[in-house]
Amino acid sequence: MPLHLHGPVLDGSGDDAPRDLWVGDDGLITDEAIAGADRIDGWILPGLVDAHCHVGIGPDGPVELEEARTQGHTDAASGALLLRDCGSPIDTRPLDDDPRMPEIVRAGRHLARPKRYIRGLPIDADDPADLPRLVAEQADRNPWVKLVGDWIEREAGDLTPLWPDDVLAEAIAAAHDRGARVTAHVFGEHALPGLIGAGIDCIEHGTGLTDETIAMMAQRGTALVPTLINVENFPSFADAAGEKFPAYGAHMRELYARSRETVAAAIDAGIPVYAGTDAGGGIRHGRIVDEIAALAEVGLGTERALAAASGAARAWLGRPGPEAGAPADVVVTPDDPRSDTSALRRPVAVLRRGRAL
Repeated sequence: MPLHLHGPVLDGSGDDAPRDLWVGDDGLITDEAIAGADRIDGWILPGLVDAHCHVGIGPDGPVELEEARTQGHTDAASGALLLRDCGSPIDTRPLDDDPRMPEIVRAGRHLARPKRYIRGLPIDADDPADLPRLVAEQADRNPWVKLVGDWIEREAGDLTPLWPDDVLAEAIAAAHDRGARVTAHVFGEHALPGLIGAGIDCIEHGTGLTDETIAMMAQRGTALVPTLINVENFPSFADAAGEKFPAYGAHMRELYARSRETVAAAIDAGIPVYAGTDAGGGIRHGRIVDEIAALAEVGLGTERALAAASGAARAWLGRPGPEAGAPADVVVTPDDPRSDTSALRRPVAVLRRGRAL
């Protein structure tokens, strides 16, 4: 049924005057009036973006396709209608025809070294020199490529980088030559200079950022997705290390202790920051509003945190906002979410291509 949306449109224009948008039978937005359309009043904002999640991963590793479908439905119902899937071991493309699924921007499978990431998830490079080839293969099929930048090395007993700097430069160039962007999981400090210097497009987590690497990212325009609600799990990661890896446990506690200060410094430096939950595995799906609230509290402020999970994030991923001709992927709230993010938890409507979820 056609819809008539009425209210302020939070599209980044700064114009809070109420506007009228209509949604036709095709699920697209139009500014031409449609007679007999059902009216919905409220604050209209672009469908939310979870810029770091994993559709296809559960607490025990890869899941079946129908479980991945449930994960996507959960995200969409929370208002996250656009996901950047930062690595999945299963092919979720068969879900794209499901009208209740969010749109997924994919990064293929994680790329790692043997025994240097979670078992069953990555494609392993036996030789680091294989990375450019593996990146090219993923970039031929996906708009993003996901690297594991650091992970615990058992001999060292702590986080160490996985890739030499020259290999990273060649691999990232291979992705860029194919029109793909590259991001990397990084908890610690030591992998960051090589990744940023090689021209990586985004850093995930980034808890090991220093003044030097923050300056590098700011100069290059490298984005950061800090996944703050997942960083809250660092103390449990440290506890799990026990007496076997005391250096790793101490390092993770140190990274956690300064994580909010680190992200605040990145924000102050002007690094583009986007909201991502790291849903999948240890984080349940549907928590994008929790991440928005955490970003607001850490120094981004409510309005910028909201943009980091809506209009600004959609632009970063090359997707339109609520404008004529665009799919009606919108969230309508009863109150201004820029004043109170809790309005996102009680939406008047969540529409995916004009279909109420």
